[in-house]
Amino acid sequence: MRCYISTLAVILKTTNPKPWVNEFESIELSCMIESISTAQPRIEWKKIKMGEPSYVYFGKAISGDLEKRAKIREPASLVILNATRADSADYRCEVTAPNDQKSFDEILISLTVRVKPVVPRCSVPKSVPVGKPAELHCLEGEGYPKSQYQWFRNKEEIPENPKNSPKFINSTYTLSRELGTLKFSAVKKEDAGEYYCRAKNEAGSSECGPQMMEVYDINIAGIILGVVVVVTVLLCIIVGIFCAYKRGYFTSQKQTGKNYKAPANGDGVDYVRTEDEV
Repeated sequence: MRCYISTLAVILKTTNPKPWVNEFESIELSCMIESISTAQPRIEWKKIKMGEPSYVYFGKAISGDLEKRAKIREPASLVILNATRADSADYRCEVTAPNDQKSFDEILISLTVRVKPVVPRCSVPKSVPVGKPAELHCLEGEGYPKSQYQWFRNKEEIPENPKNSPKFINSTYTLSRELGTLKFSAVKKEDAGEYYCRAKNEAGSSECGPQMMEVYDINIAGIILGVVVVVTVLLCIIVGIFCAYKRGYFTSQKQTGKNYKAPANGDGVDYVRTEDEV
């Protein structure tokens, strides 16, 4: 007769060690007890963020920042009812079974909460002269994972390589989907139009409103004529000031009867006025 000795041990497993969920949706972190003999094991959940653990389930009660937002699904899974971006972290399920020979087991689950991008801030120049460079910018900082960017002109998506589309084959630009920049080295007439940008990740997308960019020709003759007119006006002003100065309009004091001073007599004799002369 053979004797079989079974090893009593608590053993845990999970269906998904790296789950993800969109913000404000529910997610279950599965912690299943595959083997156990203790009737009422102690179950605990800890949240680990930046290397610091904190209890989210202890003493048969939800605690910490998951209070009123989570529950335990028997026997040991944790259900987060309204996930937020702050819930992205590592979670550790710990089960202690005193009556088992291997009385403790734990399992680590990494949760990612994906956040939809907000409406990006778009910058489009209103007007650019032909042949000059131009830069368009698009940025948003809320989406997780980090957003990728798409640019559109007149509702047509702008490809990363202009040679891949007959509508953009004559354009000269560089497009960065990571940075959200669209840079023209030298704009052409056909680059004019309504531009808008879309920020996109796995959780969704958002886009800014369209903005018009005009492209105009530089009027060389008009610029030269304007310079000539300005120079002519400046010369007239200078000549006018010079003539006024020569004619004494800028003399600070005029000779009048009140400030007139009689010259001294040349013969050295002082004359005395009579009462009739006064």
